[in-house]
Amino acid sequence: MNDSILDVIESDTSAEAGAEIVALVSEYFAATRDGKGRVTTALTAEQISQRFDEPLPRGGMSMAAIATRLRSDVMSDANRLYHPMYMGHQVAPPLPASVWTDSLISAMNQSVAVWEMSPTATVIEHRVIRWMTELAGWGAESGGTLTSGGTEATFTALLAARNTIIPDAWTNGVGEKRPVVICGEHAHYAVSRALGQLGLGTASLRTVSSRAYRMDTDALALAIETAERSGTPVMAVIATSGSTATGSFDDIQTIGAMCGAHGIWLHVDGAHGASALLSETRAAGMRGLEYARSLAWDPHKGMLLPIAAGALLMRDERDLQRAFAQRAPYLFHENPGARAWDLGVESFQCSRRADVLKLWVALQRYGADGIGKVYDHLCDMTHAMYDAVTVSTQFEALHEPESNIFCFRHLGSGRMDAASVDRLNQDLRIRYNKSGKGWITLTVLDGRPVLRVTLMNHRTRVQHVHALLAGLADEAAALMASD
Repeated sequence: MNDSILDVIESDTSAEAGAEIVALVSEYFAATRDGKGRVTTALTAEQISQRFDEPLPRGGMSMAAIATRLRSDVMSDANRLYHPMYMGHQVAPPLPASVWTDSLISAMNQSVAVWEMSPTATVIEHRVIRWMTELAGWGAESGGTLTSGGTEATFTALLAARNTIIPDAWTNGVGEKRPVVICGEHAHYAVSRALGQLGLGTASLRTVSSRAYRMDTDALALAIETAERSGTPVMAVIATSGSTATGSFDDIQTIGAMCGAHGIWLHVDGAHGASALLSETRAAGMRGLEYARSLAWDPHKGMLLPIAAGALLMRDERDLQRAFAQRAPYLFHENPGARAWDLGVESFQCSRRADVLKLWVALQRYGADGIGKVYDHLCDMTHAMYDAVTVSTQFEALHEPESNIFCFRHLGSGRMDAASVDRLNQDLRIRYNKSGKGWITLTVLDGRPVLRVTLMNHRTRVQHVHALLAGLADEAAALMASD
């Protein structure tokens, strides 16, 4: 590369230079459309690391050469999320219009925390948040902010709850008499992580039992009563809508009424499940949000956006603003009587990417109703798998899916003891994924390892569901034969 580096940078602004990368994206979309080929790599991390064991590049190379290396060294062994047999983690094959928008977001490089640094995207985020709070059924006083995901959203919600129950915590700390937070046993680890980070300590967490993988509301009532009887304030109750393990929805209506009667902050962790609000048939799972003071929602899950695109919604936006009561006159310029457009006053992030444009473009392109139909399709395919498992003699269903997550087990040979069946299911997931035929995950329910699928791919159809079960059955037979 003999040109000056400034000339090289300028030449890379052309459509021709960008076409090298655009072509790779299009290849990635197309490569798995027919459902052929591997879903994931058979290589180990150590094997892959060898191809990147190289010194720091001191000179540059052409975009064509970089594209060649991306294709051969990166894409070749990346997970192929658009493959219809990908049924693994809660990571989406993202909506194409949002993928193309990602490059524009990077090119404009607007920081949405401050309006003058992002005149259009900051305003758009306010508008998109308003759409989301309207879907939640909240009024004009509601608001919120985009986040990196559900973990940040839940942390921020609990920060606001802490500010409400300990108003001087930002200045003086939490003190000796610390409040407790109550959640169900299947709540996301973000809750305990937040308590540790907020200085309340994980010992302040009270976990109640579940019934059919949902929070047991009788157990919750007892936990609240026990705390009040001991004089321990309850800072918040966390209800989970779309749990990570089973995709189950806690009874927000009953939990919310209980919180309302006791004056307790209700946070709903709908990182996975809040996208049901877009569905005509499944929005009922979110009934009771009128009691919630905060709601976590990850569009990069149920709305199939590229990471990162999370959101925290607040029934009263002032709760969020008070949680971050801090002056920064070099950034946030007060204008009495005018609307506060700066987003940094209610968010952890100051330098924050304009990820809202991915969400705005997806809504413009596909419509809220269209995205809701995609959500329904994913849930329908998950229920089709449940139906297939319930008539199978080789598998058992652990629950009826409420969303696009489903857990089941292989029953073994019929002559195997419980420990051997557990080991079979653990080994089965590893062997099946390594085969490249598909991709699933594993979790633990009631102390036993179980197979778990999350259907995130619009390309997945009923035939792929049946192919998954057939492939698992074949691999299980091979495992049992080798014992």
